[in-house]
Amino acid sequence: MNTSFIGFAVLAFLAIVLLIEAVYLFWNSRHGTAVKRMDERLRAISAGGNVSKEQMSILKQRLLSESPFVTRLLLRVPRVHTLDRQLQQAGMRWSVARFATYTLLCAVAGAVLGFLMQVPAMVIVILAGVLSLLPVMILRRKRAKRVLQLERQLPDAADLIARALRAGHSLPAALGMVGEELPEPLGGEFALVFDEINYGVSMNDALLNMVNRVPVEDLRYFVIAVLIQREAGGNLAEILGCIAGIIRERLKLLGKVRVLSAEGRLSAWVLGVLPFAILGLLSVLNPGYITVFWKDPAGVQLAGISLTMMLFGILWMRKVVRIRI
Repeated sequence: MNTSFIGFAVLAFLAIVLLIEAVYLFWNSRHGTAVKRMDERLRAISAGGNVSKEQMSILKQRLLSESPFVTRLLLRVPRVHTLDRQLQQAGMRWSVARFATYTLLCAVAGAVLGFLMQVPAMVIVILAGVLSLLPVMILRRKRAKRVLQLERQLPDAADLIARALRAGHSLPAALGMVGEELPEPLGGEFALVFDEINYGVSMNDALLNMVNRVPVEDLRYFVIAVLIQREAGGNLAEILGCIAGIIRERLKLLGKVRVLSAEGRLSAWVLGVLPFAILGLLSVLNPGYITVFWKDPAGVQLAGISLTMMLFGILWMRKVVRIRI
């Protein structure tokens, strides 16, 4: 009896261990580090790679959604691949399907909030539309932040490549050194270029793919200089050194402009946000006082005129404080 019980306990223990191992293997095959790294590579290639149409369709099905039905629906949406590329450029791991889901949830939250505030249907629609723009704002902010990081890292990358060339390394080896030495995000982009070259992609195509993935004008000039040097010859190390110096001076000038325009940008944010903040505060503290905008026809007209004038004012202030270098 004791022997049977011990044997049953041992078998039960082995079954539990095997079950845990099976669960771990299943999870690792779907969400492991290698799978995530492969998904990022596929995401990068599908966003900017020069691959055939059949390969492109397979990669984009993996990217847009895990569901084939949802993927077919998203492929019918105009400019969906542009959104895919912007998600890649922002360095976000969202798929297009997840981005659309977040947008829909924000719109539903805005509609529910308007319904709880007991405002007219037109205001509910406007509130839902405004909140649905929240994922877009997050995407644009992350993309702008990542582009700024890429611009700041590019001079160091050009200097590193120039020093590697002077030391006698080949250009692909220099690109691999940049991928190893520089941190993200630019280091990962050069590492991807180095991997593409090792997998058989030509140097020109690999560099052009990086230009498609990275929306930085200075990087475009960098790639153009490399491609021209490969066709016409010349001292590439000296050219890259000059490009690095020009980029540093432009970033220095851009920093001075941002400091001088900081007050104007802060004033624009205060003037743009303050009316909506006061409206929300009065809706909570004294709803009866602010309901005239929703119930009185003159209040609705006045609110529409005010919103229109505010929109033009915000666009004008944005144009004034946005200085391109």
